[in-house]
Amino acid sequence: MRCPWPLHVLPGTLLLLAAGCDDMSRQHKENPYASPRSAPADVVQGSVEYHDAPHHAPALTATLLQRGRNEYHAFCAPCHARTGQGDGMVVQRGFPAPLPLATAPTRSATPAQLYAIITTGQGVMYGFAQRIMPDDRWAIVAYLYALRRSQQAMLADMTPAQRATRP
Repeated sequence: MRCPWPLHVLPGTLLLLAAGCDDMSRQHKENPYASPRSAPADVVQGSVEYHDAPHHAPALTATLLQRGRNEYHAFCAPCHARTGQGDGMVVQRGFPAPLPLATAPTRSATPAQLYAIITTGQGVMYGFAQRIMPDDRWAIVAYLYALRRSQQAMLADMTPAQRATRP
């Protein structure tokens, strides 16, 4: 039986295959960090400052609290937990735990301070200015107060009708 490939073609084929093996370190490519160049005209460089806070918080309504609850559960609960104890799912996976919302530093924070923390971040928490609209940040602040108050509720805080329906 005769070989379909002539033996003199085999070394040439192997040579071509070996020439194609390269570690790609010697290729022509542009390294953007190698030489300083100016950015194109339509590229914005630098940091962005967010000064979009309204002068006052919106009026407290049930709709605002519901919106704050929804936004809190979407953006804050992964770290702070739905209860505000600071043991959310991200923390359970190894991320540093935030302070519980019922501790003295967060309890003494004003609504404007809480709004600023949500906007720009604090500690390892990054700012949410690009992710949460200003009105929704105020809604989260309102919900934080309601959440904290619900965890410190006393029987005396209930109306007589609420006490009557209590199990």
